[in-house]
Amino acid sequence: MTHKRYVVHFALAMAAYAVTVALSTYLQVSLPMGALRTLAALLPVVPMITIAIVVIRQVRTLDELARKIQLEGLAIAFVGTALLSFSYGFLETAGFPRLSMFVVWSVMAPLWALGTLIGWRRYR
Repeated sequence: MTHKRYVVHFALAMAAYAVTVALSTYLQVSLPMGALRTLAALLPVVPMITIAIVVIRQVRTLDELARKIQLEGLAIAFVGTALLSFSYGFLETAGFPRLSMFVVWSVMAPLWALGTLIGWRRYR
């Protein structure tokens, strides 16, 4: 997949995600508790799967060095997120407020970007 095609597919999938998040939020407010409300809550997962497929496809097109750099970036993100989430989990037992699971991606994504940047600089 060319880079331009990847960007188009990724942007379309992200737009679909944004639309389904808005729709899901609206439906959850409108629907009573039950199966339909649960399905409405999970609606954004469909475009998330598409995003995952688009990203994995793009990674498969990378050359060996770029794949190695992405792997190092993901390793840093995985280990860093694990350390931070476990550390905060222990702080929760000391009375810190519970955090939403949504926080995990907001930690992992920047760590992936940082790890990838470190990898690119290392092999430059």
